[in-house]
Amino acid sequence: MSKILVTGAAGFIGSHLAERLAELGHEVIGVDSLTDYYSVKLKRQNIKDITEKGVKFYEIDLLDDKIAEICQDVEIVYHLAAQPGISDQVPLEAHIRNNILATDKLMKVVKNLPSLKLFIYISTSSVYGKIAISSEEAIINPISYYAITKLAAEQLVLSYFKSHALPVCAVRLYSTYGPRERPEKMIIRLVKSVVTGQEVPIYDGSLDHSRSYTYVSDIIDGLILFLDKLDLCRGEIFNLGSDKEYSNKELIELIEALAGKSANKISLPARGSDQLRTKANIEKIKRVLSYQPKVSLSQGLEKTLDWYKKIHEK
Repeated sequence: MSKILVTGAAGFIGSHLAERLAELGHEVIGVDSLTDYYSVKLKRQNIKDITEKGVKFYEIDLLDDKIAEICQDVEIVYHLAAQPGISDQVPLEAHIRNNILATDKLMKVVKNLPSLKLFIYISTSSVYGKIAISSEEAIINPISYYAITKLAAEQLVLSYFKSHALPVCAVRLYSTYGPRERPEKMIIRLVKSVVTGQEVPIYDGSLDHSRSYTYVSDIIDGLILFLDKLDLCRGEIFNLGSDKEYSNKELIELIEALAGKSANKISLPARGSDQLRTKANIEKIKRVLSYQPKVSLSQGLEKTLDWYKKIHEK
């Protein structure tokens, strides 16, 4: 078993990953600065859940010098902490600070760790631009502050492999959804709408947009695979997600069918930074790590609906 650091451990994917790692018997350290981009109350519930599973949690900013003490003897790092948000709502300065500068600080700490076996940077399919259907070798064309700064941080991490032979890799995730997902994301908004009747915005033209919607357990399964083949991952970039593609129109119809109720949809002007199409090309991670997503969109949405109904009843 390994000593593993998970950054962004109070968030959606980070909390699920920290839990799974602890359940597998690893010594897991979770860190998160608890920014107020979305409800800190939700994050504190996630912290309660992961600490009950044995995760040791620290509330700390990655730019704090004390992060070096927390990283002592860490063997594996999953770096999920990041600043999300579309460009017209979150200033560039916040993306630079939390995506680039925080990553730079963490890299300067871990490069001095003799115990380090692999640093896994969690990147995003957004780096590809409006169309994200290509392999990891494709030309990339990010169009939002989020994507630009995530790409910069990704390349910063990989530069440590090229210049210092530091064991690092990057994983580009695709449209992850499920329990604990951020409340402003489309699937959670749709689920909330069919359960409570709350309005959900549908942006002009977005019904034809398509996504590789990937249930969170399939993402966690993929991230766990890296632990068994460390040597094959160093210096590499992997796409991770479902290779099934659904339009937003199909998504809405499926959620409404599962709920037996229509969402309360309202039309809003188009957003220029939205991706038009994503379909995860996962041939590399299938070949190298034998990855295979298991949860269908219908199954994942049903699980998400059930989860939301339970927390809504509390």
